[in-house]
Amino acid sequence: MRVGFYDDPLFREHDAGPGHPERPERLEALVRGLRTAGLLERLVALPARPATPAELLRVHTEQHLALVASTRGRTHRFDPDTRAGPQSGEAALFAAGAVVDAVDRVLDGELHRAFCAVRPPGHHATAGRAMGFCLFNNVAVAAAHALHRGLRRVMVVDFDVHHGNGTQDIFYADPRVLYLSSHAFPFYPGTGALDEVGEGRGRGFTVNLPMPQGLGDEAYARVYREIVEPIGRSFDPELVLVSAGFDAHRGDPLAGMDLTRNGYAELADVCRSIAGGAAGGRVVAALEGGYSLEALAGGGAALAEGLLGEPHEPIARARAGRRDPLLDAYRSAFAPFWRALAA
Repeated sequence: MRVGFYDDPLFREHDAGPGHPERPERLEALVRGLRTAGLLERLVALPARPATPAELLRVHTEQHLALVASTRGRTHRFDPDTRAGPQSGEAALFAAGAVVDAVDRVLDGELHRAFCAVRPPGHHATAGRAMGFCLFNNVAVAAAHALHRGLRRVMVVDFDVHHGNGTQDIFYADPRVLYLSSHAFPFYPGTGALDEVGEGRGRGFTVNLPMPQGLGDEAYARVYREIVEPIGRSFDPELVLVSAGFDAHRGDPLAGMDLTRNGYAELADVCRSIAGGAAGGRVVAALEGGYSLEALAGGGAALAEGLLGEPHEPIARARAGRRDPLLDAYRSAFAPFWRALAA
């Protein structure tokens, strides 16, 4: 199993501002977790490369590219949460480029899967706006590149605790991309309600699973096994992209979920299962949020183990047939689009 790992020194040069939670130490913690678990040497270290204008323009506007490029060598604040330092624009180019490069290598058969430890993150960035710590939408750029290469079905699984409003917005009317997000709600950025299901030909291909605060491993396991996995296997993507945020961990300072390392192993296993059909096991994961260093170390290791095909201890779930209002709400919303939930 050849699993690529992208970690460029330039990612540590992105400066989000003094005291900002999205800091370079996040990557050090993630790499430390991989090394401690004996995983780093099992991954194929690969260099990042900058995304090209053509790749970025598939999802972003020319004006947005120009604004990010104008920050080179200076500091620019996009909004109260999102800042670029002198090298942030360059880091953002390499972050998006790393995920695109991973898609190319996976589709070409050089890799089976990949884990892109990138900064800045991406899933809040819209076509024309940097927000939520994100400059370019790395996963959206990669999904559009996969479509450009001829794929007809790409699935994005976003388990960051915040809704990926940017990814949703970019593909909201596109039935070729199934965007599925589990996230705390109501919470930043305020999007991701159950009735946001896409529009036009894309109706039903946006799946939002808004969650109350405090859910832990068992609840997530039920949602992912009983909702996410059936939808994903029904869609049968040719590639699975993962927006891998680790801020649903119980130790995260910005959120209030209760996942543990084993919970992230379960999510990784579901993503791998969804990729077991037409995708031929092809999965590319990109780092999003996660602001507890301990959570990044443990969650990142759990995801890497899943990408490498390592088994994990299944999470015990409540017996089948027990009524669950949350799952019932999901089934009611999405059974009209996905027959697998109607049974």
